[in-house]
Amino acid sequence: MTNTIDTAQRIRLDVNHMMEGALPSGGVSPREIASLSSRAGAANAQVQKARGTGWLGWTELMYNQDAVLDDIEKTAAEIRAKFSAFVVLGIGGSALGPIAVQQALNHIRYNELPDGRRGGPRFYVEDNIDPERMNALLDVIDIGKTCFNVITKSGATAETMSQYLILTEALKARVGDKWPEHVIATTSAEKGNLIRLAREYGLKTFIIPDSVGGRFSELSPVGLLPAAVCGIDIRAMLSGAADMDSRCRSDDPWQNPALLEAVLQYILMTQKGINVHVVMPYADSLKYMADWFCQLWAESLGKNLTRDGETCHVGQTPTKSLGVTDQHSQLQLYTEGPYDKIVTFLKVEKFRSECAIPHGCAEFPDVAFLGGKTLNQLIEAERAGTEYALVKQSRLNQTVILPEVNACTVGQLIFFFEMATAYMGELLNIDAFNQPGVEESKIASYAVLGNTAEKYAAKRLEMQNRPASKAEYIL
Repeated sequence: MTNTIDTAQRIRLDVNHMMEGALPSGGVSPREIASLSSRAGAANAQVQKARGTGWLGWTELMYNQDAVLDDIEKTAAEIRAKFSAFVVLGIGGSALGPIAVQQALNHIRYNELPDGRRGGPRFYVEDNIDPERMNALLDVIDIGKTCFNVITKSGATAETMSQYLILTEALKARVGDKWPEHVIATTSAEKGNLIRLAREYGLKTFIIPDSVGGRFSELSPVGLLPAAVCGIDIRAMLSGAADMDSRCRSDDPWQNPALLEAVLQYILMTQKGINVHVVMPYADSLKYMADWFCQLWAESLGKNLTRDGETCHVGQTPTKSLGVTDQHSQLQLYTEGPYDKIVTFLKVEKFRSECAIPHGCAEFPDVAFLGGKTLNQLIEAERAGTEYALVKQSRLNQTVILPEVNACTVGQLIFFFEMATAYMGELLNIDAFNQPGVEESKIASYAVLGNTAEKYAAKRLEMQNRPASKAEYIL
């Protein structure tokens, strides 16, 4: 995979409003960044040394998937020719990545377009187990013309496998013995239930590398197959990621945007009490990129032990906010509430279309002035106004600038955030790739539901003996 792209298509990180002197008060000084130069260099060295090993398989996905890409593109073309709907069954990174990329790179109202104007079948991601939602899906798809992509490494993910059971049963009722033709498994090569089911029933299968965790899996078949099915240029995504990778080789934060991001966030979190990270796209296409980032940042960095076994309880709470929408719901808090937040704007320089505002309402000057302008101008003016309001109140903010939203820039954005997360884990001396808190929740829920496996026995007993709720506290 080449990492040569048009440099005019490179995303940029603008940290002006993070720096001392740019705000009426506060900010990070160049001296503070320089004081961490040796640790930043060590963080980069460790990530580079571990590339492709342990849980860092995602660092190599741009370079080692040529045969997989051919298979994905061939399979995607077959799906487009045969099916009217494509449904992803997954949760966490198996769902958030495909949702974010679809929203970013296809028509905002993709499913509502007539068949001839879509790049592929209608697209759904079932990332929850609300019973009303599942039944609603069955109301809007023709199951006999639907392909289901089941994504789970273990094949034991309760949410995904319950969906698998429901939908394969419905498929059997509709198409009989041909039901396996409607199911694609994306899973581990050797471990777990789903690969065994895939082999038993002859399901088309794509492999998630063992060294790639769910929240880092968007550039693997987890994300690439759904994207390709919907007509997205997955090779351009990987080229963009490779270009960002080339920019992230330096030990110097001022030459490595992801390393600079990690150093700044580390300083803000550990030295300045900035514990909330707001990601605020000013483009509906990037709305779900904020959701994807929230999982990546929260699940990777919210940890209670260092690698040395010391108690730490670290983590910066990520949250999402959509410009302009959330100027009218959250901005008051960001401008005048606690000094505990950093706002990261996602700015698009060139939208893929333009919408003119007609002249009219001449009798109302505060409306008439809009005539002759465009929504493109208005949304950027609103972003600039929000940025100014934050700066005026000494609220830290930065901007990731996308020249435009396309497969290349989205690939860069994904890899930028992934690398920043990995660097942050090194600076905090934590394991950024496990999720023990999530595992505790899973085990407890399975015990409640009555899983009789021996490994849940202790948890069943623990749950049975937990303090009972008091009626007087339920109003």
